[in-house]
Amino acid sequence: MDYITVPAEISKELYNKIRKYSMSISDIIRRSLGKEARKSEEKKIKKSLNDASRILRKIPAEEIANAIRLSREER
Repeated sequence: MDYITVPAEISKELYNKIRKYSMSISDIIRRSLGKEARKSEEKKIKKSLNDASRILRKIPAEEIANAIRLSREER
């Protein structure tokens, strides 16, 4: 896995608190960025699901049932 360096400026007060409790800045940044990336991915997926749901609501249930039936018969 390749890595890149990401600079970040934090207040001196926050830095001192992190050091006081022997916390790893790198670990905190990695976890936080990972969490934010997952939140963004989830938001995008939810939007896609809502869009798909809106489209599928326009299709009559009978038509969907027929498509499923035909698909099963083809196997």
